[in-house]
Amino acid sequence: MFSKFFIDRPVFANVIAVVTILFGVVALWRLPVERYPEITPPTVRVSAFYPGANAKDVANTVAAPLEQEVNGVEGMLYMSSTSSNDGSYQLTVTFEIGTKLDQAQVLLQNRIAQAEPRLPEEVRRQGISVKKQATNIVLVISLSSPDGSFNNLYLSNYGVLFLRDELSRVPGVGDVQVVGGGTYAMRVWLDAEKLKSRSLTTQDVVAALQAQNVQVAAGQIGQPPAPTNQKFQFTVTTRGRLSEPEEFGGIVVKTADDGRVTYLRDVADVELGAQSYDTFSSRTGQEAASLLIFQLPGSNAINVSQGVRAAITKLAQSFPPGLQYDIPFDTSRFVDAAIRDI
Repeated sequence: MFSKFFIDRPVFANVIAVVTILFGVVALWRLPVERYPEITPPTVRVSAFYPGANAKDVANTVAAPLEQEVNGVEGMLYMSSTSSNDGSYQLTVTFEIGTKLDQAQVLLQNRIAQAEPRLPEEVRRQGISVKKQATNIVLVISLSSPDGSFNNLYLSNYGVLFLRDELSRVPGVGDVQVVGGGTYAMRVWLDAEKLKSRSLTTQDVVAALQAQNVQVAAGQIGQPPAPTNQKFQFTVTTRGRLSEPEEFGGIVVKTADDGRVTYLRDVADVELGAQSYDTFSSRTGQEAASLLIFQLPGSNAINVSQGVRAAITKLAQSFPPGLQYDIPFDTSRFVDAAIRDI
Protein backbone atom coordinates (compact mmCIF):
# COMPACT_ATOMS: atom_id res chain seq x y z
CA MET A 1 0.00 0.00 0.00
CA PHE A 2 2.77 2.43 0.96
CA SER A 3 4.91 1.51 -2.08
CA LYS A 4 1.89 1.83 -4.43
CA PHE A 5 1.58 5.47 -3.37
CA PHE A 6 5.01 6.29 -4.80
CA ILE A 7 4.57 4.05 -7.85
CA ASP A 8 1.52 6.01 -8.85
CA ARG A 9 3.35 9.35 -8.26
CA PRO A 10 6.82 8.95 -9.88
CA VAL A 11 7.54 12.69 -10.03
CA PHE A 12 6.95 13.06 -6.30
CA ALA A 13 9.17 10.01 -5.58
CA ASN A 14 11.98 11.43 -7.74
CA VAL A 15 11.79 14.80 -5.97
CA ILE A 16 12.12 13.09 -2.57
CA ALA A 17 15.10 11.05 -3.84
CA VAL A 18 16.87 14.16 -5.14
CA VAL A 19 16.27 16.03 -1.87
CA THR A 20 17.62 13.03 0.10
CA ILE A 21 20.77 12.97 -2.02
CA LEU A 22 21.32 16.70 -1.50
CA PHE A 23 20.95 16.31 2.26
CA GLY A 24 23.46 13.44 2.18
CA VAL A 25 26.03 15.43 0.18
CA VAL A 26 25.75 18.40 2.56
CA ALA A 27 25.96 16.21 5.67
CA LEU A 28 28.86 14.13 4.33
CA TRP A 29 31.43 16.84 5.11
CA ARG A 30 30.25 17.22 8.70
CA LEU A 31 29.78 13.58 9.66
CA PRO A 32 32.21 12.30 12.33
CA VAL A 33 34.65 9.60 11.29
CA GLU A 34 33.93 7.55 14.39
CA ARG A 35 30.77 7.19 16.45
CA TYR A 36 31.50 3.88 18.09
CA PRO A 37 32.72 3.59 21.68
CA GLU A 38 36.33 2.65 22.48
CA ILE A 39 36.96 -1.06 21.99
CA THR A 40 40.73 -1.06 22.65
CA PRO A 41 41.83 -1.12 26.30
CA PRO A 42 43.92 1.95 27.22
CA THR A 43 47.57 1.43 28.14
CA VAL A 44 50.23 3.19 30.20
CA ARG A 45 53.92 2.52 29.57
CA VAL A 46 56.65 2.59 32.22
CA SER A 47 60.28 2.94 31.07
CA ALA A 48 63.52 2.63 33.04
CA PHE A 49 67.19 2.29 32.19
CA TYR A 50 70.00 0.52 34.05
CA PRO A 51 73.35 1.44 32.40
CA GLY A 52 75.69 -1.49 31.88
CA ALA A 53 73.24 -4.17 33.02
CA ASN A 54 72.22 -7.23 31.01
CA ALA A 55 68.68 -8.54 30.65
CA LYS A 56 68.95 -10.86 33.68
CA ASP A 57 70.19 -8.08 35.95
CA VAL A 58 67.42 -5.77 34.76
CA ALA A 59 64.80 -8.45 35.38
CA ASN A 60 66.05 -9.16 38.89
CA THR A 61 66.81 -5.64 40.13
CA VAL A 62 64.34 -3.45 38.19
CA ALA A 63 61.47 -5.56 36.86
CA ALA A 64 60.85 -7.57 40.02
CA PRO A 65 60.43 -4.63 42.48
CA LEU A 66 58.35 -2.58 40.06
CA GLU A 67 56.01 -5.35 39.02
CA GLN A 68 55.46 -6.47 42.59
CA GLU A 69 54.12 -3.02 43.44
CA VAL A 70 52.28 -2.38 40.17
CA ASN A 71 50.47 -5.73 40.21
CA GLY A 72 46.88 -5.24 41.27
CA VAL A 73 46.63 -1.50 40.65
CA GLU A 74 43.02 -0.37 40.39
CA GLY A 75 41.45 -1.06 36.97
CA MET A 76 44.34 -3.14 35.63
CA LEU A 77 43.59 -6.01 33.28
CA TYR A 78 47.11 -7.32 32.71
CA MET A 79 50.69 -6.16 32.22
CA SER A 80 53.63 -7.19 30.07
CA SER A 81 57.28 -6.24 30.31
CA THR A 82 60.53 -6.47 28.36
CA SER A 83 64.05 -6.49 29.82
CA SER A 84 66.80 -5.97 27.26
CA ASN A 85 70.54 -6.54 27.21
CA ASP A 86 71.15 -2.83 26.63
CA GLY A 87 69.83 -2.12 30.16
CA SER A 88 66.41 -0.83 29.09
CA TYR A 89 63.16 -1.91 30.70
CA GLN A 90 59.65 -1.45 29.32
CA LEU A 91 56.45 -2.22 31.25
CA THR A 92 53.06 -1.87 29.56
CA VAL A 93 50.04 -1.87 31.87
CA THR A 94 46.66 -2.42 30.19
CA PHE A 95 43.56 -1.09 31.94
CA GLU A 96 39.86 -1.85 31.63
CA ILE A 97 37.90 -0.18 28.84
CA GLY A 98 36.49 3.11 30.05
CA THR A 99 39.23 3.74 32.62
CA LYS A 100 40.28 7.37 32.90
CA LEU A 101 43.90 7.36 31.86
CA ASP A 102 44.83 10.41 33.93
CA GLN A 103 43.63 8.69 37.08
CA ALA A 104 45.30 5.40 36.05
CA GLN A 105 48.59 7.21 35.46
CA VAL A 106 48.48 8.81 38.93
CA LEU A 107 47.71 5.47 40.59
CA LEU A 108 50.57 3.86 38.68
CA GLN A 109 53.01 6.60 39.67
CA ASN A 110 52.06 6.14 43.33
CA ARG A 111 52.83 2.42 43.11
CA ILE A 112 56.16 3.09 41.39
CA ALA A 113 57.12 5.61 44.07
CA GLN A 114 56.74 2.85 46.65
CA ALA A 115 59.13 0.62 44.69
CA GLU A 116 61.81 3.25 44.00
CA PRO A 117 63.73 2.78 47.29
CA ARG A 118 64.41 -0.84 46.25
CA LEU A 119 65.77 0.09 42.82
CA PRO A 120 69.50 0.52 42.09
CA GLU A 121 70.89 4.02 42.50
CA GLU A 122 71.81 4.18 38.79
CA VAL A 123 68.19 3.52 37.81
CA ARG A 124 66.83 6.18 40.16
CA ARG A 125 69.39 8.67 38.84
CA GLN A 126 68.29 8.02 35.26
CA GLY A 127 64.64 8.46 36.22
CA ILE A 128 61.51 6.37 35.61
CA SER A 129 59.15 7.48 32.87
CA VAL A 130 55.38 6.90 33.08
CA LYS A 131 53.47 7.89 29.93
CA LYS A 132 50.02 7.42 28.46
CA GLN A 133 50.91 5.73 25.21
CA ALA A 134 49.46 3.24 22.77
CA THR A 135 51.59 0.18 22.07
CA ASN A 136 51.38 0.41 18.27
CA ILE A 137 53.57 2.66 16.11
CA VAL A 138 51.59 5.11 13.95
CA LEU A 139 54.41 6.05 11.59
CA VAL A 140 58.19 6.06 11.30
CA ILE A 141 60.30 8.98 10.10
CA SER A 142 63.71 8.03 8.72
CA LEU A 143 66.60 10.53 8.71
CA SER A 144 69.41 9.81 6.29
CA SER A 145 72.34 11.45 4.52
CA PRO A 146 72.52 10.35 0.87
CA ASP A 147 75.94 11.93 0.33
CA GLY A 148 77.35 10.31 3.49
CA SER A 149 78.21 13.62 5.16
CA PHE A 150 76.53 12.57 8.43
CA ASN A 151 76.76 9.26 10.29
CA ASN A 152 73.97 7.62 12.26
CA LEU A 153 75.26 9.08 15.54
CA TYR A 154 74.89 12.62 14.22
CA LEU A 155 71.49 11.81 12.73
CA SER A 156 70.20 10.34 15.99
CA ASN A 157 71.50 13.26 18.00
CA TYR A 158 69.91 15.71 15.55
CA GLY A 159 66.59 13.92 15.95
CA VAL A 160 66.83 14.12 19.75
CA LEU A 161 67.84 17.80 19.90
CA PHE A 162 65.77 19.37 17.12
CA LEU A 163 62.90 17.06 16.16
CA ARG A 164 61.67 14.99 19.10
CA ASP A 165 60.36 17.86 21.22
CA GLU A 166 58.60 19.52 18.28
CA LEU A 167 56.93 16.30 17.16
CA SER A 168 55.92 15.45 20.74
CA ARG A 169 53.81 18.63 20.80
CA VAL A 170 51.66 17.48 17.87
CA PRO A 171 48.11 16.80 19.16
CA GLY A 172 47.53 13.08 19.67
CA VAL A 173 51.20 12.07 19.85
CA GLY A 174 51.93 10.00 22.96
CA ASP A 175 55.68 9.52 22.58
CA VAL A 176 58.53 9.94 20.10
CA GLN A 177 61.42 7.50 20.33
CA VAL A 178 64.67 7.99 18.42
CA VAL A 179 66.54 4.81 17.51
CA GLY A 180 69.78 4.46 15.59
CA GLY A 181 73.22 5.53 16.71
CA GLY A 182 72.11 6.82 20.10
CA THR A 183 72.88 10.19 21.64
CA TYR A 184 76.33 11.66 22.23
CA ALA A 185 78.09 10.70 25.44
CA MET A 186 81.58 10.90 26.89
CA ARG A 187 83.05 7.39 26.65
CA VAL A 188 85.76 6.39 29.15
CA TRP A 189 87.52 3.19 28.05
CA LEU A 190 89.45 1.84 31.03
CA ASP A 191 92.70 -0.11 30.68
CA ALA A 192 92.57 -2.99 33.18
CA GLU A 193 96.35 -3.47 33.23
CA LYS A 194 97.05 0.20 33.94
CA LEU A 195 94.44 0.23 36.70
CA LYS A 196 96.00 -2.84 38.29
CA SER A 197 99.53 -1.41 38.17
CA ARG A 198 98.33 1.67 40.07
CA SER A 199 96.18 -0.30 42.56
CA LEU A 200 92.98 1.28 41.24
CA THR A 201 89.50 -0.13 40.60
CA THR A 202 86.65 0.97 38.40
CA GLN A 203 84.85 2.28 41.47
CA ASP A 204 87.78 4.62 42.14
CA VAL A 205 87.40 6.05 38.65
CA VAL A 206 83.63 6.41 39.00
CA ALA A 207 84.04 8.16 42.36
CA ALA A 208 86.57 10.59 40.85
CA LEU A 209 84.21 11.36 37.96
CA GLN A 210 81.28 11.98 40.29
CA ALA A 211 83.32 14.17 42.61
CA GLN A 212 85.07 16.34 40.01
CA ASN A 213 82.50 16.58 37.21
CA VAL A 214 79.94 18.66 39.12
CA GLN A 215 78.06 21.92 38.78
CA VAL A 216 79.08 24.11 41.72
CA ALA A 217 76.99 26.98 43.07
CA ALA A 218 79.81 29.27 44.26
CA GLY A 219 77.61 32.01 45.66
CA GLN A 220 78.44 35.74 45.81
CA ILE A 221 81.08 38.08 47.22
CA GLY A 222 79.90 41.10 49.16
CA GLN A 223 76.38 39.79 49.62
CA PRO A 224 74.44 41.28 52.58
CA PRO A 225 74.95 41.33 55.44
CA ALA A 226 78.20 43.16 54.64
CA PRO A 227 80.27 46.02 56.11
CA THR A 228 78.98 49.52 55.45
CA ASN A 229 82.00 50.34 53.30
CA GLN A 230 81.25 47.41 50.96
CA LYS A 231 80.32 49.04 47.66
CA PHE A 232 80.17 46.16 45.22
CA GLN A 233 78.56 42.73 45.09
CA PHE A 234 79.94 40.09 42.73
CA THR A 235 78.45 36.79 41.58
CA VAL A 236 81.09 34.08 41.46
CA THR A 237 81.02 32.14 38.22
CA THR A 238 82.88 28.85 38.23
CA ARG A 239 83.55 26.26 35.60
CA GLY A 240 80.64 23.85 35.37
CA ARG A 241 80.43 20.31 34.11
CA LEU A 242 83.18 19.15 31.78
CA SER A 243 82.40 18.92 28.09
CA GLU A 244 85.61 18.06 26.20
CA PRO A 245 87.59 14.77 26.23
CA GLU A 246 90.75 16.68 27.20
CA GLU A 247 88.97 18.10 30.26
CA PHE A 248 87.89 14.64 31.36
CA GLY A 249 91.40 13.36 30.81
CA GLY A 250 92.66 15.87 33.38
CA ILE A 251 90.54 14.45 36.21
CA VAL A 252 92.71 13.38 39.13
CA VAL A 253 92.04 9.75 39.94
CA LYS A 254 94.70 9.18 42.61
CA THR A 255 97.37 11.09 44.48
CA ALA A 256 100.19 8.97 45.94
CA ASP A 257 101.93 9.63 49.25
CA ASP A 258 105.03 10.89 47.43
CA GLY A 259 102.97 13.44 45.50
CA ARG A 260 102.66 11.57 42.22
CA VAL A 261 99.33 12.25 40.51
CA THR A 262 97.43 9.78 38.36
CA TYR A 263 95.12 11.40 35.84
CA LEU A 264 92.23 9.75 34.04
CA ARG A 265 94.12 9.91 30.74
CA ASP A 266 96.86 7.75 32.32
CA VAL A 267 94.53 4.78 32.82
CA ALA A 268 91.85 5.27 30.17
CA ASP A 269 91.08 6.52 26.67
CA VAL A 270 88.46 9.27 26.67
CA GLU A 271 86.44 10.11 23.57
CA LEU A 272 83.11 11.61 22.52
CA GLY A 273 81.00 8.75 21.19
CA ALA A 274 77.59 7.15 21.40
CA GLN A 275 75.85 6.49 24.67
CA SER A 276 75.06 2.97 23.48
CA TYR A 277 76.26 0.85 20.56
CA ASP A 278 73.60 -1.82 20.97
CA THR A 279 71.16 -0.48 18.34
CA PHE A 280 71.50 0.80 14.79
CA SER A 281 69.24 1.94 11.98
CA SER A 282 69.73 1.83 8.22
CA ARG A 283 67.78 2.94 5.16
CA THR A 284 68.42 1.27 1.79
CA GLY A 285 71.85 0.21 3.01
CA GLN A 286 72.84 3.65 4.33
CA GLU A 287 73.25 4.78 7.92
CA ALA A 288 70.08 6.38 9.24
CA ALA A 289 68.13 7.30 12.34
CA SER A 290 64.48 6.43 12.88
CA LEU A 291 61.86 8.39 14.82
CA LEU A 292 59.08 6.13 16.07
CA ILE A 293 55.78 7.99 16.57
CA PHE A 294 53.33 6.54 19.10
CA GLN A 295 49.82 7.93 19.53
CA LEU A 296 47.86 8.66 22.68
CA PRO A 297 45.15 6.11 23.55
CA GLY A 298 41.85 7.24 22.05
CA SER A 299 43.39 9.67 19.54
CA ASN A 300 42.68 9.61 15.81
CA ALA A 301 45.50 7.96 13.88
CA ILE A 302 44.75 9.89 10.68
CA ASN A 303 44.86 13.25 12.47
CA VAL A 304 48.09 12.26 14.19
CA SER A 305 49.68 11.25 10.89
CA GLN A 306 48.59 14.47 9.17
CA GLY A 307 49.85 16.58 12.08
CA VAL A 308 53.23 14.83 12.16
CA ARG A 309 53.65 15.13 8.38
CA ALA A 310 52.89 18.85 8.52
CA ALA A 311 55.31 19.35 11.41
CA ILE A 312 58.20 17.43 9.83
CA THR A 313 57.67 19.27 6.51
CA LYS A 314 58.07 22.58 8.35
CA LEU A 315 61.09 21.37 10.32
CA ALA A 316 62.77 20.05 7.15
CA GLN A 317 63.14 23.63 5.91
CA SER A 318 65.92 24.16 8.47
CA PHE A 319 67.75 20.86 7.85
CA PRO A 320 71.48 21.21 7.18
CA PRO A 321 72.64 20.43 3.62
CA GLY A 322 73.04 16.70 3.11
CA LEU A 323 70.26 15.63 5.50
CA GLN A 324 66.87 14.44 4.32
CA TYR A 325 63.85 12.56 5.65
CA ASP A 326 61.25 10.14 4.36
CA ILE A 327 58.37 8.20 5.89
CA PRO A 328 58.70 4.50 5.02
CA PHE A 329 56.00 3.28 7.43
CA ASP A 330 52.56 4.78 8.11
CA THR A 331 49.68 2.70 9.48
CA SER A 332 47.14 5.46 8.82
CA ARG A 333 47.31 4.76 5.08
CA PHE A 334 45.27 1.60 5.54
CA VAL A 335 42.64 3.46 7.60
CA ASP A 336 42.48 6.27 5.02
CA ALA A 337 42.14 3.79 2.14
CA ALA A 338 39.36 1.91 3.99
CA ILE A 339 37.44 5.15 4.58
CA ARG A 340 37.76 6.13 0.91
CA ASP A 341 36.51 2.70 -0.24
CA ILE A 342 33.51 2.93 2.11
